[in-house]
Amino acid sequence: MSGRTEGGRHAHAVAHRNHPMLSAVVLNTAILTAFLAFCRIGACFLFLPGLGSARVPMQVRLFVAVGASLALTLPLWDAIAPHVGTSPTRLLFLIGSELLIGALIGLVARFYLLSVQFIAAAIAMMSGFGMAAGGIAIEENEPQPAIAAIISFSALLLLFVLDFHHAVVQALAASYRVAPVDALFNAQTALIDLTDTLAESFFIMLRLGSPYLAYAILVNLAIGLLNKLTPQIPIYFISLPFVIAGGLVLTYFGISTFLSLMADGFLPTTLGR
Repeated sequence: MSGRTEGGRHAHAVAHRNHPMLSAVVLNTAILTAFLAFCRIGACFLFLPGLGSARVPMQVRLFVAVGASLALTLPLWDAIAPHVGTSPTRLLFLIGSELLIGALIGLVARFYLLSVQFIAAAIAMMSGFGMAAGGIAIEENEPQPAIAAIISFSALLLLFVLDFHHAVVQALAASYRVAPVDALFNAQTALIDLTDTLAESFFIMLRLGSPYLAYAILVNLAIGLLNKLTPQIPIYFISLPFVIAGGLVLTYFGISTFLSLMADGFLPTTLGR
C-alpha cells in the first residue's frame, strides 16, 4: 500500500515538473504557427490594392494584417502547426517561402489594378486631359489627370463594395491547399502566374479602352486634316475643348459598362486562376 502511495507521489511530482516544459512547448508552437500565418498574410496585405496604398498608414496595415493572421490561425492550425517543430534552418526557409507566397498573391491582385491605372491614364490622354495633371494617384503619391484618378478610385471602390477583400482572405486560406507550408516557394510557377496575370489584365483593359482609342484616332485624323487645309489657324488649340467635351460624353455613356466588365474580370484573372 505504501509502495503504491509512493509511486503515485513520484508520478505526480514528475508530471508537475514536466507541466511547465509542456506549456512552454505548446506556447512556442502557437507563437511560431501564428508567425508563419502572419508571414503569408502580412506579405499579401503589403501589396494588396487599397490596403497597400500610400494613403493607408503603416500602422493600420500592420494591425489589419495581425488581426487577419490571428483570425485565420485556428482554422489553418492543422496546415501550419505540424511544420513549426523543424530545425531553425528549415524554419528560416519556411519563413522566406511564406513571405514570397503571400507577396505573389498580393501582386497578382495589384497588377490588375495597375492595368486599370494604365488604361485610365491612356483614357485621360486620348480624351484631351493629358496635359491636365492636377489630380493625385490613389495608390501612389504621383500626379495624375483628374479623370484618370476618378476612374482608378471608382474601380478600387467598386471592388471593395463587391467584397473583393473577402475573396482575398478566402484565397489566402485556400492557398494552403494549393501551396502547403512544406512545399517551398516555386519561382517558375510564380513567374508564370505573374506574366499570365499581366497579359490577361492588360488585354482586358485594352478591350475596355478600345472606344477611346477609336475616338482618339478619328479625332486626331480629323484635326490633322483640318490643320492641313487651314495652316494659318491653330486648329489644335481651338479643337481641344471639343475633344475634351467628346471624351467626357463618351465617359458618361460608357463608364458604367467599363466598371462592370472590369469587376467581372477581376477574380478570373487574378485569384481564380
